[in-house]
This record gives sequence, C-alpha cells and structure tokens, in this order.
Amino acid sequence: MGYITIGQVLRRFLRPRRLAIFEAALIGLVSAFAIVLLKQGVALLGSWRVAISYQFPAWWVLPAIGFLCGLLSGLLMEWFAPEAAGSGIPQVKAVLATVPIPLDLRVALVKLVGAVLALGSGLPLGREGPTIQVGAALAAQLSRWFPTSPSHRRQLIAAGAGAGLAASFGTPIAGVLFVVEGLFHDVSGFTLGTEILASFIGSVVSRLLGGEELDLSSYAISAQTHFTAGEIPFYLLLGILAGLLAPLFINGVVASLTLSRRVLRLSLPLRVGLAGLIAGITMACLPETFRDNAGVREMLATGSLSWQLTAIALASQFFLTLVAYGAGAPGGLFAPILLIGSALGYLVGTGEMHSLAVTLPVTYAFVGMGAFFSAVNRVPITAVVIVFELTTDFNLVLPLMISSVMAYFVADRISSQSLFDRLLAWNGIRLGREAEGMGAWAELTATEVMQRRVETLASQITLEQAIQAFSRSHHRGFPVVEDGKLVGIVTQSDLDNIPQTQTARTMTLSEIMTRHPVTVRPTDKLMDVLSLLTRTKLSRLPVTEGRQLLGIITRSDILRAESAHLSGNTGPSGPQAAPSYCVYQTRAPATGDGRILVPLGNPLKAAPLLQIALAIARDRNYELECLHAIQIPSHTPPREATVDAVPGRRLLQQAVRLGRAHKIPVHTQIRVAHDVAQTILETIKERHIKLLIMGWKGSTLTPGRIFSDVVDTAIRQADCTVVLVKLDEALAPVKSGIFVREARDIPAERLRKRTSANLHLNLNRWLIFMAGGPNAQQAVQLLPGLVSLGNSPEIRLCQVSQPAASPPDETVLEDASHFLKQRLSYPVISTPVCAESVPDAAIDLVQKKQCDAIVLGASREGMLTQAIRGNIPETIARNCNCTVILVRSAVNQDSKLG
Repeated sequence: MGYITIGQVLRRFLRPRRLAIFEAALIGLVSAFAIVLLKQGVALLGSWRVAISYQFPAWWVLPAIGFLCGLLSGLLMEWFAPEAAGSGIPQVKAVLATVPIPLDLRVALVKLVGAVLALGSGLPLGREGPTIQVGAALAAQLSRWFPTSPSHRRQLIAAGAGAGLAASFGTPIAGVLFVVEGLFHDVSGFTLGTEILASFIGSVVSRLLGGEELDLSSYAISAQTHFTAGEIPFYLLLGILAGLLAPLFINGVVASLTLSRRVLRLSLPLRVGLAGLIAGITMACLPETFRDNAGVREMLATGSLSWQLTAIALASQFFLTLVAYGAGAPGGLFAPILLIGSALGYLVGTGEMHSLAVTLPVTYAFVGMGAFFSAVNRVPITAVVIVFELTTDFNLVLPLMISSVMAYFVADRISSQSLFDRLLAWNGIRLGREAEGMGAWAELTATEVMQRRVETLASQITLEQAIQAFSRSHHRGFPVVEDGKLVGIVTQSDLDNIPQTQTARTMTLSEIMTRHPVTVRPTDKLMDVLSLLTRTKLSRLPVTEGRQLLGIITRSDILRAESAHLSGNTGPSGPQAAPSYCVYQTRAPATGDGRILVPLGNPLKAAPLLQIALAIARDRNYELECLHAIQIPSHTPPREATVDAVPGRRLLQQAVRLGRAHKIPVHTQIRVAHDVAQTILETIKERHIKLLIMGWKGSTLTPGRIFSDVVDTAIRQADCTVVLVKLDEALAPVKSGIFVREARDIPAERLRKRTSANLHLNLNRWLIFMAGGPNAQQAVQLLPGLVSLGNSPEIRLCQVSQPAASPPDETVLEDASHFLKQRLSYPVISTPVCAESVPDAAIDLVQKKQCDAIVLGASREGMLTQAIRGNIPETIARNCNCTVILVRSAVNQDSKLG
C-alpha cells in the first residue's frame, strides 16, 4: 500500500476552491518571507561594502568586492541553477506560456542567495526581478507538493509572481495588474482571486516586516503636487522623451547580452565578476553619494540631487545597468527603469520650473518613473498604478496617465515588442504567432479526442460473464453502468485478484468494481486530462456529463492527437463549409441518460418520426434534441444570412408539445447552414448525441447515392447509433420530397390537424432480420421501445441463410429471443429462413405475414456493406408498403464506413 501525501490529505478535507484559497495565502506568506530575507541580506552586505569603502581606499575596495561577490554569485548559478541568471521575469513569462523551463525550489534558493551577493556587491539592479522569480518558483514547488492540473499550476505560478512584485514594492494592486497585463493575460475570476489574495498577503506581511523597497508617500505629501492645464505640454514632452529613450534602453540591453555571451564568450562567473569590477571602478570615480544604490534611487525619486548630479546619475545608471544585465547577474530591471525614469522626469521638471515655475521638479520625477516604466514594459495601466501606490498621491494620476500613454504609443510606434518579449526572442523563445501551433493542440478538449463508442458492462452481471467479456475484447478495462449511468469501472487486475472458486464466479460485478471512478468532463483541456492520467497512474478515464457516460479517453488517444498535431494533420483537407449558426434554441431539464437527435424538415412526416423517437426515449430514459436546418447558398456566411425561421419554430414547438404530453424533455434549435449533413454532425458532437433518427424516402434516383446526400453522410460519419425510418405510405399523405419551404402556405391549424392524424402509429406485426454483429444487437436493444407503438404487438425474428449442407448457426436468434422474452410480455417468434436472396425472402415474409414494420439489423460486414454496394434496404423498401427501419450501431473514428 502506498503512502498518503499531504496534498491527498488536504484534498480530502478541502474542496478545490477552498484549497486554492489556502494555496494562494501560503504563496503570499512564503513569498513575503523570502523577499524580506532578500532585502535584509542585500542591506547588510551593501552597508558593509559602503562602510569599508570609507575605511580603506575606495579605488580598490569597491572593485575588489564587486569582482569577488560577482564571481561567487556566478559560480553559484553555474553549478546549481543556470536558470537563475538574469532578471527572472522572462523565464516566468515563458513558463506561464507552457515553455518547459525549470522553476522550482532549487531555482528559488539559488536566485535568493545569488541576488544577495550580486546586489549587495554594488551592481545597480533591482530586487523585484528576483522576487518575482522566487515567488513564482515557490508557487511552482507548492504545486508539485499538492499535485494539480497544468492550468491550475499556471494560476498558482502567476499568483506567486504577483506576490513577489507586491512584496518587493508594497504594491498589491500593481502586482495583480502586472501579472494580468504583462505576464499571464488571464482575467478569469478564479485566476484573479488567487492573484489578489497572494499579492495582498505578500504585500502586508512584507510591509509589516520592512520588506518593501520604496515608500515615497511622505515625499509626495511634502512636494504638494498638483496639476494644471498649462503643464500638459510638458507632460506630453516627458512621455515623448520616455518613449524615445525606451527603445534605446531595450536595444542596449540586447546588445549587451550579445556582446557578453556571443562575442566575448566568457563563462557566467567571470562575466558577473567583471560586471562587479566595472561597477566598483565606476562608483569609485563618482561622488561618494553614488556608492549606495538604494540611497541614490531614493534621492532621484525625491528630487534631492541637483540637475547636474541627476544627469550624471541617469548616464551612469543607464550604462551600469546594461553592463550588469548583459553579464547575466541575478537582478531585476524594474528599479533601474524607475530610477532612469525619475531622473528623466526631474530634468524635464527642472526645465518647466525655469519657464513656468508652477510645479516642483519632484512631481515630474514621479511621473517620469511611470512613463519610462510604461514605455519599456508596455504596461501603461500597471505603470500608473505602481507609482500611485508608491506615492499614494491622487493628484499624480492624471499626469501619470498622460505621460504613460504617450510614452507607450511612441515606444510602440518604434518597436512593437516589450523588453521581456525581446529578451525571450533573443533566447529563441517566441510567444506570438510562432507559439500558436502548440497553443492549438493545448486547447483541445476531451470531447474532441475521446472515443464515443464505449463498451460497457452492466453492474448486475456475474463475474463469469465479465470474464467472458474480457476474453472477447482487447480492452483491459470497462466502465460499469446501471440504468444508463456510470457507477464504476472494472479492470483486468480487479478480476485477477478474485479467487477462482465457484462462489466467486457467481458474484456480481458491482461487488468488485471500483465505485466513484475518476472521470473528466467533455470540456476539460487535453493537458489537464494527461496530467490526471499521470497523477492517478491510470490508462483510461471515462468522460461524463453529470453521471451520463459520453465516451472514454486513453493515453493512446492523446498520443494520436499529439502525433496528428506534430505531423500537421490537424483537420480535414480541402475547402470546408462554414460552421452552422444557431438562430433559435430552447432547452429543457437535462434529466435523461442520453439524447436522441431528430432532424425535422418535412412537417407532414414530423409527427410519426417524433412518435418513434418518443417511444425509444421513454424506454431508455433519453431526452430529445430536435433540429431544424435552414440551408443557404454557399456564398452567404451563415451568420449574415436573412432567413424565415417561423415555419421551423412552428415545427419545433409541435415537438415540444408532444414531448410535454409524454413527459419527455425536448430541446430544440434552428441552425442556418451551407450543408445540412455537416450541421447534423456538428450537433451530434456538440450535444453528445447517442442516437440519430432520420426520415428516409425509401428510394433514391441520384447516381452514386445509397440513400440520399444527407443520409449517406450521416450513416458514414456519425459517431452515434443511426436509425433510418422509411414510413408506411399510409402515413405519408404527401410527397416525401416536400419540405418546409414548399409547405409555407399551409395554415398552421390545418397543418396541426393533418400531422396529428398521423401521430397515432399502430405497428403491431414486427419483422426483424438478424445477421449478427453490433448492428443486429443494437436493433434488438431498440425493440422494447419500438414495439410500444402497437396495441398488441407480435415480434418475428428472422435469420436468412444461404442453402448449405450444414445447418445454420442459430445462436444469434436464440440470444435475441432470450433477451426480448425477458424484457417483453408479447409473443416472440424465431423464424430461420433458407433463401438465395435476402430481399426476396424479406418481401415474401412481409406479404405472407402482413407485417406493419421491418427492422434491418445488419452487421458491418454483412447486410450494411451490401447496402452500400447493392442497396438491399432500398429494394425491400420499394417493394414493401410497410414501415422499414434500418439500424446502424455507433462506430469509432477508426472504423467508420467509407
């Protein structure tokens, strides 16, 4: 017996939504503690570095510390986690786009320690990149400890990234918005809920423990910021300058990466060490104020430097940021971006003060932060919110919006890619159109891949019967049903564990089956299904809607779908008709175990077809799905076609009334389409139809057609059971070719009376032809419902065999007769017939016994194949005046008739 994991224990006591809340809270808490450790570590090492630079000559202390700490940071990443190099934000964005990049506890720990060494040594990078990657990595590790679906795992990683940013800056709203706007692009309620909770907890805990990076609210209050219309041109100018500087910054970062890694080709430790050496030399040459990066950022953001020192800071920070990031140092770019933006804003504000003397330059410094952040990352909303949360000054919102939006448009005009998109592209990872191919495969659902024809076992059969079923099938597991609903699953291993005694063999299947099996919904993504198969170590999963079994999906089905995607066979070739368009729809309670689809076109044949469908639905506890298709010319898009839906609605309303009278749920829809047959197939797939009932004229004059264009397509391609009905001529007082458009002028009341006259079918003498195989079995399964159409039915089972010396095998007749006698109290007669021609034998029996209805249950290798080659049903239907019903059982995609 295997051990039970913590995740399994929690899942027993927590529902999925409650578990998500718990996980989001835990992510926010752990991320906050990690960020506080990062801040304290950087602060301690940085303070020691600054202090020792005053005790010893700075010209050799600062470069030495920068080189040694950079070298150690590089060695740590090279040995344990190369994925921790750089900002970390591009890696998180790629993981959220399902790119396989390692993200786990190992990466989080290496990133944490490496960032402390690199940032504490004086490299002018920020903590927010590492905090985002650390938060996401911790969330990814949590999703491994609590196994979940890939989509849920991505949501947890997004929540961790948001918590990391929120904890770093103390900005929970900006943390959520950046993930939605810049990383994940998912605004579903579930995703937003986890992100908001994780970001809120991360920000609060970090603020309480002193982990936030910038708190500019007191400076904003002292600056007494305000906004006047006369300043709009200066804020527009600031936006334009930020938009022009952003592409230069992005190109500089990419050029630095190229120079460092592809031209110089140095190892990672040596690159980071040299970057620390250059940063130390530069700081030693600058005024002493520039030795403390955190202090410089605060002075720039608050406008505490002169414009000359501000210009020096802008140039030096711009240069050193490119050097440090190009080397692969584990640091973020948000803080340098905000610093450069504030310096640019302060310089513009200084110019405005000399010309208008309206606003202090510090206001422009705040606005410049948002403008440059928006231009570089292409997230204008996040840029406005993050500065607003840092300053808590509402007066800055309008200037921020003006400059940030202008900077965004100017930068986007020059280059459409953000900084992190360019970084991903530089590493050969493209998340745009190039990634849409994988996205198309990832968006496949269970209903598009599952096998619709499922072999099931009844819960009350004996183990002896179950063993025989396994011996006749290649399957190693069967869903177990009871009254048409899934109640369990049984596998070969379940039977192997039963002792081989007579008592055990008389047990029922319900005693050994696995109850409440793991199932998936038809809308579940294929990636989630594969993840569930892997976690549960199963080879197959039933696909259910409620307790109704729709199909089954196996690992082989998923592999076939992936293979088809990789080979480019993602759909049928050639021009395809546009999907149909639903213009009218009604829904009844979904209380049945399955659905019967009845396409209705001829109003004078609708009632008999509905009566047959209702009889089967009542016996099988099915619902009815009534479809009326309006065909339009191929050059008109279905969504744009103008059609008259009144006749169709009248027809469908009649079906609803009949269903209500028989207490059968009836769903209806009217679809506009180019191809009626394709519309029927679409409906079968979308509504999970189990049985299709179609009217049949009984003959066709079209060369190359067996039944008709529509019927031929349905009988070859429909995955469900198909029942074709050729009505008795006495039940069809008008030509079978009349459709709704030809019967528009019939008054509604007259139409109702004429169709009602055909409602009460009285089919008493039934003749069923047996030839073995699944179609014959399906025909027999439908008989208990069909014979309810008569008052005192008599059932005659007939098996036609060729003249031969040896007697024919009558096992099929015996099994069918045994089944019907158990289900019905009516006479069941078995009649073996020896004849050269099946049609001749059928016509002769119909005439002798005065049959009311013939049911053709033909095997795939026998009568139905002959029907396609010689059209035996048409011969029988043309020479018999009674009702003829042809049954074709459901087929797999791999065994469709062609």
